[in-house]
Amino acid sequence: MGYLFEGKWIDKKIGSQNRKGEFVRQDAQFRNWITADGSPGASGDGGFEAEPDRYHLYFSHACPWAHRTLIFRTLKGLEKIISISDVHWFYGKNGWTFENTEITDSANNANHLHEIYTASETKYTGVVSVPVLWDKSKKVIVSNESSEIIRMFNSSFDHIGARRGDYYPKNLKNEIDAINDRIYSTLNNGVYRTGFSTTQDAYERAVTTLFDTLDWLEERLKNQRYLLGNDLTEADWRLFTTLVRFDCVYVGHFKCNIRRIADYKNLSYYMKNLYKEPGISKTVRFDHIKNHYYASHKEINPTQIIPVGPDIEF
Repeated sequence: MGYLFEGKWIDKKIGSQNRKGEFVRQDAQFRNWITADGSPGASGDGGFEAEPDRYHLYFSHACPWAHRTLIFRTLKGLEKIISISDVHWFYGKNGWTFENTEITDSANNANHLHEIYTASETKYTGVVSVPVLWDKSKKVIVSNESSEIIRMFNSSFDHIGARRGDYYPKNLKNEIDAINDRIYSTLNNGVYRTGFSTTQDAYERAVTTLFDTLDWLEERLKNQRYLLGNDLTEADWRLFTTLVRFDCVYVGHFKCNIRRIADYKNLSYYMKNLYKEPGISKTVRFDHIKNHYYASHKEINPTQIIPVGPDIEF
């Protein structure tokens, strides 16, 4: 992971592990909200009104956090409202790049993602990550926090042509938030806490907690279709992006190998059903996922050999 400091790109980890060898994720630094009328959202400044073709999403097919936003763009039918660019799967010495990508940067014609950050804030200092939601009108970053971008996509564009569907309904907010909190800390981020641990104790704490949550989810899905019964919600999609990567990269690359998702009857069935939802399979790119993790994390996989398997039947 690289970061910007005084306008210079630094190819070095910053704040990745604490003294116990535990991985610590940095918070997103752009936290504005797009709202239906441009009024301020839950954080940041106002002035970001939902309009067709005003916003641009920078994402990576490899990254689970960015994948969430692409899924919600698909679920809500925002393809003609929000344009997109993908970064290349390889995270190299200059960070995320648009070189040799499938969808070029039509918004800024940049070569590297860090140029988008400095275009928004000239003296920006910090980690450069995906996703990024860009305002083509103001020429600034709206947000780089995936959990908030998906909520904007969920409701802010409903009045200008978004597809019907509410994945964060008022009557379920408390339950969704509670499930999200556990899944984020122990599973979504837990795979990283496991894989990037630098001490045995930190690794074992993280991996044990991770599989406690997988066991809990397996039991929860024993007699219901989704995490909250018959309602397909944001919580399911936030879980899906980790589950779909689990067997192909987290089991081997991050040493999350006590069990596979394939070994969980209910979780496996649940994951495959979500994969078959309209439009979702097209958002999953296993080539990008495997290539990114195994080739970009040289501190974990110095040979950069990308495994052929596993063969997962969806």
